[in-house]
Amino acid sequence: MTPQSQFMVLASIAAGRMDDLRHLLASMNREVGVVDPQNRLVPFGQFERLHFARFVIIDDKTSVDVAAYGLPIVQYPVYLAFLGDLDGSPDALLAELVQKAGDGLRRIFAHCDGFSSDTDILGWMKSHNVAAAAFYANWLGRTVRQVREEDTLRQALESFVEQHRDSLAGMQAREKHAALKKFVAAEQRAGRITLTPPEPTPLGWKIRNFLHLVGVPLVLLVLSPLLLLYLPVFIYQLRSREKTDPVIAPRIEPSHAHELAELEDHETTNQFSAFGSLKPELFRRELLTFLLWIIDYAARHVFNRGRLTRVTTIHFARWVFVDNKRRMLFASNYDGSLESYMDDFINKVGFGLNIAFSNGLGYPQTNWLFMDGAKDEQKFKYMLRRHQLPTQVWYHATPGLTAMNMQRNALIRQGLENMYMTDGEVREWLQLL
Repeated sequence: MTPQSQFMVLASIAAGRMDDLRHLLASMNREVGVVDPQNRLVPFGQFERLHFARFVIIDDKTSVDVAAYGLPIVQYPVYLAFLGDLDGSPDALLAELVQKAGDGLRRIFAHCDGFSSDTDILGWMKSHNVAAAAFYANWLGRTVRQVREEDTLRQALESFVEQHRDSLAGMQAREKHAALKKFVAAEQRAGRITLTPPEPTPLGWKIRNFLHLVGVPLVLLVLSPLLLLYLPVFIYQLRSREKTDPVIAPRIEPSHAHELAELEDHETTNQFSAFGSLKPELFRRELLTFLLWIIDYAARHVFNRGRLTRVTTIHFARWVFVDNKRRMLFASNYDGSLESYMDDFINKVGFGLNIAFSNGLGYPQTNWLFMDGAKDEQKFKYMLRRHQLPTQVWYHATPGLTAMNMQRNALIRQGLENMYMTDGEVREWLQLL
């Protein structure tokens, strides 16, 4: 099994270079919101382990919200972020990026502070790589190669079924299964279908994953007496803030809404990038750090088979602290429209939205952390949309395939390779076609 991982190269943009950078990034797209996978700067389509990638300029227009707490407005840098969701080691992919797209990356990062013509680009990207506080992958071990091969398999099988509909109609379920297996075997011999076996799981990853699996509960167990003693203080701190924290959720500017809308719904999957300040107190920052630690654990060991709690439409997501935990970036890749994405979470796991985002400045008022908050649907949507950033370049390795499509295709492959299905299971498998 090949585990999934991520990287995020983050650097401040040099003064006076913003417009040139926007123009350069726009040249990577065929049209607004649609990247050219073989663009001259970073030909994403040449990297077979890369699921998603994006360049996004982090120009936070909501940083003025700290004035609601009577605090001075901080002039933060404007950042360029380069994000990727991938199979295997991020270091290996960064090295491959430099090998195949080093000149293009140099042209892009030349707009950033601290980058010059003689900079060691690989070392620079590694030194500017920011780890996620929490990371979610839809299906642990499902690689880009697997997704593509299994979709080719499905298309070939559906074409065969359509062409031989009459002859297949007279067969029993097991006879149909045998005929389809025979067809696939012939296609494999001819080289038209490839079903690559999974790679061995890296030993180092297995060890680290096991230590993480048992280590987090052990830490919580050891700390439980202290956590119980702190609980009354925590309740007081939480409730006193929940009742007084300002809610900042005005309707977004039409121009901002139009800019975001231009980037969305070009295919079945969309990107989402949101950025904002955390509520300006140590209590809130440490609470969010703890909650994301738990979310990361659950995403890594529990919700790694096609769903994040009850939500099945997310491919990858991450939460990343920026500026010494004063601000945070959330980035995801999801199926469907943004409206359906927000409704899915609000209706199914509104409490999860509160856990993950209620420590952000301006969030709708929660009640005991888990309740209310996102249930105030209008304010939540206004707040979220207001913090959303336009993503200048977004790449998706398998456009047109939703997470549910990928799962169906994987089941089709499993049914072909399974030697011990019952008659009922064979009939269910045939329904997938």
